[in-house]
Amino acid sequence: MLKKSNLGAGGLVLIGLAFIGLMLLANLFLRAQVDLTRDNLYTISEGTERIVRAPKEPVNLYLFFSEKSATPIPPLRNHGVRVREMLEDLVSRSGGKLTLKVVDPEPFSEEEDRATEFGINSMPINSAGDKLYLGLAGTNSVGEKEAISFLDPKREELLEYDVAQMVYKLSNEKKPVVGWLSSLNLQGDFNPQTGRPTPAWAVYQQIEQLYTVRSLEPALTSVADDIDVLVLVHPKNLPPAALYAIDQFALRGGHVLVFVDPSSQQDPAGAPDPGNPMAAMMADRSSNLAPLLAAWGIDYKPDQVVADLQRGLTVSMRENDPPSQHIAILGFDNASMSKDVITGQLDSVNIATAGSLKPVEGSKLTFEPLIHSSNQAGLMPVQKLAMIQDPAALKDGFKPTGEFVVAARATGNATTAFPDGPPAGVAPAANALRESSKPLNVVVIADTDFLVDFMWVNTQQFFGQTVVQPFANNGELVWNALDNLGGSSDLISIRARAAYSRPFDRVDALRRDADARFRSKEQDLERELQQTEEALSKMQGAQPGGSDAILSPEMARQLESFQQKKISIRKELRAVKAGLERDIKALGFKLKLVNVLLMPLIIIAIGLFVALWRKKRRHAIAMLRKGGAA
Repeated sequence: MLKKSNLGAGGLVLIGLAFIGLMLLANLFLRAQVDLTRDNLYTISEGTERIVRAPKEPVNLYLFFSEKSATPIPPLRNHGVRVREMLEDLVSRSGGKLTLKVVDPEPFSEEEDRATEFGINSMPINSAGDKLYLGLAGTNSVGEKEAISFLDPKREELLEYDVAQMVYKLSNEKKPVVGWLSSLNLQGDFNPQTGRPTPAWAVYQQIEQLYTVRSLEPALTSVADDIDVLVLVHPKNLPPAALYAIDQFALRGGHVLVFVDPSSQQDPAGAPDPGNPMAAMMADRSSNLAPLLAAWGIDYKPDQVVADLQRGLTVSMRENDPPSQHIAILGFDNASMSKDVITGQLDSVNIATAGSLKPVEGSKLTFEPLIHSSNQAGLMPVQKLAMIQDPAALKDGFKPTGEFVVAARATGNATTAFPDGPPAGVAPAANALRESSKPLNVVVIADTDFLVDFMWVNTQQFFGQTVVQPFANNGELVWNALDNLGGSSDLISIRARAAYSRPFDRVDALRRDADARFRSKEQDLERELQQTEEALSKMQGAQPGGSDAILSPEMARQLESFQQKKISIRKELRAVKAGLERDIKALGFKLKLVNVLLMPLIIIAIGLFVALWRKKRRHAIAMLRKGGAA
């Protein structure tokens, strides 16, 4: 018996060693994996795979991660581990084009000096002065550097995009050239009231990182051929010579991104004027690109704004005012966007006082809607918004008439907007075009206010750094359009990952239900209080001596009845809250029951089933052997 037992123990040890060896071999040679998470959190998108395989020369990545220092902070440590695992996955998919070095910078070490050289910032984690690093840097073969100074867990959904963007920038030496013509100062300005410069808008800061931006003046007479994308932001009162230059650029096959607006809140004409406030309120804040839009097959009215009963957002116009729905400030979800590469993977875009776009009747160009309203939308005159104080007033007399397009793409063969030749003052060129030599590709968005920071990002100071946290995809809409028009679609094919920390949907639903019941009871109490007070006032008014008289027996009974009702309703309110906590605890108990008891029981049941099956199999084999021996 002892010998048999020893052999059994030895066999278990051998099985364990074999299993460990098999796992090591699988980890080394088999890269297949199955992502069973609901939002495919661990699945790398195809665009990222193309980007990491594209570099002609190796790209070196350096992850500076103080894992030991992060151990007392589990959320931050887990975030860092996920970053490392994703980078390792990208390296394995790159075919040798990416290398990764993970560095734990010890205090006063060469690794810490290297992190500082790259611009990787440390974060203090306690009063003793201990610091934590969690940043990413990259270099290419010609010595160019890129860095993400701190991999903020709040941007974890955009981690894949941020890393792919770094690799893309390091593997493409020449950045696309963007011609920038704008009547709005997105580049930042100097504020004379504070005496300090104002920062550039977040969307423009990102554009400067990805592209070579070349500023153009309204007085331009030509657009250079080396410009990959021409961006026109709120083109207001452009002279004919500039319109002709833009027309010829588009006919040559140049790609154009246009932002027009029937009522731009950032238009300098609408700036507050203490001497004449009415003039600022009634100023023309519209922009147009006539006659070019018509030649490109797009009908746009600069005096009308899209209003939408379904998409209107709840806002507060002034401080301390209660929020109410504003049907001209709209929030669009993915269902409101086309499957175009620019908008197909966006989830949320906020737009304010936007115009409408539709195809010109009889145009041969292809008009593709990118963002559209609900069917509960209509058009209203810009003047109605000029002096609005209460957003609810916009609904007065408003009647929806259907869907309206606020962003669109126009493609195809176009003809010039100047059929009679160049405008006065412009010399005719020998190579002037009357129709497109290459198919037109123009994207038009009928709003400029959605570019403003407060429409899509929260800006915070984080240990001396400005951290921009998007809550809508306004910026992605612009960058996607530039990536697509500039010729690269890999970056825009990268989806934003879902959050790793999942919300407690069932608990939130329980809280919403309890809150609704609580509010209902609270309203009952308010109604009871009002009715009783009115009854008491009437009784006091009818009683000789007025309100200063002693309460009559009837009034005393009425008051006592109210007090009892008030106590009863308050008990019910407390019961609603107590019931909520019981429901949450019951749900937690069920989850614990599943995790602690049910799953082990399932495993035990499977083990017993396998043991019984093996016993029956051995018994059957033994019976066969006996039969053969006989």
